[in-house]
Amino acid sequence: MTSLKMSPQSMATECQAWLNANPIDTDDLSDSFVSGDEEKGPTRRIDNEINGNWMSAQTSTIQEARLKAKAKRRLRKTSSRDSGRGDSLSDNGEGVRGHTAPPTSPKSKLLDRKSRLGKGRGLPKKGGAGGKGVWGTPGEVYDVQEVDIKDPNYDEDQESCVYETVVPPLDEDDFEKTVTPIVQEYFNHGDTNEVAELLGELNLGSMRSGVPMLAVTLALEAKASHRGLTSRLIRDLCGKVLSRDDVESSFDKLLRELPDLVLDTPGAPQLVGQFIARAVADGILSKSYIEGYKGKVDCEHARAALDRAAVLLKMNRGGLRIENLWGTGGGQRPVNQLIKEVNLLLKEYLLSGDTVEAERCIKELEVPHFHHEFVYEAIVMVLESKGNKTFQMILQLLKFLWKSTVITLDQMRRGFERVYMDIAEINIDVPSAYSLLEQFVDKSVNAGIIDKKLSDLCPCRGRKRFVSEGDGGHIKFEIY
Repeated sequence: MTSLKMSPQSMATECQAWLNANPIDTDDLSDSFVSGDEEKGPTRRIDNEINGNWMSAQTSTIQEARLKAKAKRRLRKTSSRDSGRGDSLSDNGEGVRGHTAPPTSPKSKLLDRKSRLGKGRGLPKKGGAGGKGVWGTPGEVYDVQEVDIKDPNYDEDQESCVYETVVPPLDEDDFEKTVTPIVQEYFNHGDTNEVAELLGELNLGSMRSGVPMLAVTLALEAKASHRGLTSRLIRDLCGKVLSRDDVESSFDKLLRELPDLVLDTPGAPQLVGQFIARAVADGILSKSYIEGYKGKVDCEHARAALDRAAVLLKMNRGGLRIENLWGTGGGQRPVNQLIKEVNLLLKEYLLSGDTVEAERCIKELEVPHFHHEFVYEAIVMVLESKGNKTFQMILQLLKFLWKSTVITLDQMRRGFERVYMDIAEINIDVPSAYSLLEQFVDKSVNAGIIDKKLSDLCPCRGRKRFVSEGDGGHIKFEIY
């Protein structure tokens, strides 16, 4: 008998057609071999047995092929899950009990990196160095890869190639966003070397001449000490980051932009003139810079700025030092100089009596941490004065500065406490210092300048004196 080679679909269709034409009674099937009497039955056509089911000889080949195909499908389905354990199938589709092997993978396969086929040594993939974004095992250091001359992609020009970091030049928008924080931070620390280092890391390109203009524009709206720092910054940057041509072109732009700057800063022409005079005095602008504009300026603001610069330079020849044109920042001034300026301020106030002007002068000193010295000098001036006028004017000034919050509670308290500590030395020159101080403290409490707790700390001097005979000659202690 020759074997039939048919597709699984045709075999299944033929088997189903045969079963419909020859139904088999399931009651007549048995798992045991038939006896002699049973073999003689007229209705029996049993020629073969497969997996305990009696089949006719005609369909044995088809049924065997079906069982083999089914066994292969079952093997493929369970091979990855039950490899190495459980039952295996023979070539003829019969089940063969194999050796039961222990499981090779944990029950939870969520983080299992081992092979699920039961093969290999049970080690993680790539020795634990695989995965997304992983270049190697932990702690692995890569050496410099040598160029292979035999590589088809080898290029001789690669050996002489030099790699450099290229910084793109700044445009106008990026320039203002990048340089403005640098200048504003400089107003706090005052270190020109740090600014030069930060600007050196930028590719300013054609915007190099915009650095002085941006610094001066920011200084116009700042304090007098910041303007002095700006003049010093331009002087120190010239030669390192900027050239003299950059500075001249920057001031040319400032003179052209003065009509717009006046809208925000009314005194911009005078201030720009002072910047020009300071730059000429520092040697970063030529002395003929101002003369080059004579008869060529139509803007009145630019003429005012140039006239201001010319006047200051003439005064410089007469003895005025332009280096101190802007003054020195409060935090950078010597203490002796600050004390002298405070005394001059108080004397000017006693002559004019203008509290608003005195307030403006105190703010221009820019020393809020040193206002206790102002309180101290004011009280000492009251103790050393003769008459009630100074007493009332100083009391009025302290009250005004207290209400305007120019002098804080801490500074006012420290000023009074310093007087309390030095009252013994002051009393040597002013015998009535104790009594005057007590009166001034009482008036200050009534005016709300200080509290009762601070007034209780006021020192008092006691002395012995004999009273009249009516007191019996007893000694009385009087405190005043």
